[in-house]
Amino acid sequence: MTMKRRTFPLLALPALRPAQAQRGADATARLALLHMNDFHSRHLPIAATSAACRPGGACFGGSARLAAAVGAGRRAAAAEGRAALLLDGGDQFMGSLFYSHHRGLAEAAVQRALGTAAMALGNHEFDNGPETLARYADAVPFPLLSANLDATGEPLLAGRVRPRLEMVLGGARLAIIGLTTPDTANISSPGPNLRFTDAAEAADRQIWEAKRAGPCTILLLSHMGLPADRWLAANLPGVDVILGGHSHSLLANGLDRAVGPHPLEVGAVRIVQAGAHGRYLGRLDLDLDANGRVLRHGGEMRELTPDLPEDGPVAALVAGLALPLEELRRRPVARLERPLDAIACGSAACELGGLIAHSMRAAIPDAQIGWMNGGGIRAGLPGGGITWGDVLTTLPFQNSVARVVLRGHTLREALENGLSRLPDQAGRYPQLWGLRFETVQGAPGSRVGMVEVLEGERWLPLDPGRAYVVATNSFLRAGGDGYAMFRDGALEAYDQGPDAEDALVSWLQR
Repeated sequence: MTMKRRTFPLLALPALRPAQAQRGADATARLALLHMNDFHSRHLPIAATSAACRPGGACFGGSARLAAAVGAGRRAAAAEGRAALLLDGGDQFMGSLFYSHHRGLAEAAVQRALGTAAMALGNHEFDNGPETLARYADAVPFPLLSANLDATGEPLLAGRVRPRLEMVLGGARLAIIGLTTPDTANISSPGPNLRFTDAAEAADRQIWEAKRAGPCTILLLSHMGLPADRWLAANLPGVDVILGGHSHSLLANGLDRAVGPHPLEVGAVRIVQAGAHGRYLGRLDLDLDANGRVLRHGGEMRELTPDLPEDGPVAALVAGLALPLEELRRRPVARLERPLDAIACGSAACELGGLIAHSMRAAIPDAQIGWMNGGGIRAGLPGGGITWGDVLTTLPFQNSVARVVLRGHTLREALENGLSRLPDQAGRYPQLWGLRFETVQGAPGSRVGMVEVLEGERWLPLDPGRAYVVATNSFLRAGGDGYAMFRDGALEAYDQGPDAEDALVSWLQR
């Protein structure tokens, strides 16, 4: 990420760290920012693997429990004299049958009930193109934010996306700036008319415009991922808080799977992120002075555990939205001896990823290699009986299996792309069958060592000049997740194979 350095007089003084604030300084505004991100259509409670909750198992989250927690957070904030606001870091779309059937309108209905104040657009909001996003935008009463989205060439989104929201809350003037990962053009399906610009430059301009109108507190509502948020915090003047998303990072104190504290402090900037799938709800408390500077902060990350109550009206709303889904959801398709989770599939080989890659290879009779992107695996599979609902929660993107013929040197290039974002969790990490490789220490582009292909029962070295038949999904075949070589380097290609979820079910039923 790059950012042009420009000097703005109003941005010359960074916000005070808590330790720099005068002892006993009085706050003129006391806020409670409730925050969530990467909900991914998980309206029903989930298991620890983010798969659908099973009878007798521990169940977390769900829209009804989330609504109860939001209500409790607002009441607690009011009792402490704090004005509360619920902000969403994006990726409401994609991840369950609710989205597959309702195409964003289920999410809109629940967000209306939650009282969401604003949402950053995530990459998955573009998965079904501008038409679906436009329909969703018309269904929600709050602004959708993305300062680095240029939608001037897309009439369907004209006037439906804003760069920032300015508001007065509890006596404080806030500027909430939305950011969307620029990778959206490669990892989603936004269509040809949308352009994603440099996020730092876009945020820089919005900060200047907001501060030009007077003192305010700058909140970045970011769907950029934690590494990018840390960079923004260190390099972008004028930011007070970053409420993040995209990387599914849990920033929490004293909770398992946390990758940092809540908030994570980078200089004078406080960064928060609430994991994913509605399992957590964050609260960041801010005490502000008359100039919008943060004097003190506090708050917590709350895990929405099975013992917490559910909101009755939202439970009824979800039940109504689920009615068309029940017949399909409950249809049994196969059995697994034990559960398979998807937790590490974005950065390491995982058993579930190998299973899916194997199923795709089996769906293409002459394929030697199965290739799945870890980011396309959205949930684990439970042990015991598996239903269509479980399968579609794991593979919600409705991709087909594609057949592509690639030379060995192109496969090595593709492996380098798959490892290029390590150690971060990234959707492009390759889950494979029939191909294996060694990793070596090196910069991106130099991380793949020995590569072997399964020939019958023997592993043989990859031949750079030989053509290999690969079964992958239609998203990767089209160049998604940086796999441009699957599109541009194809000697032969056929994209209209069976649906990926059908291939998985067929393989499970063998």
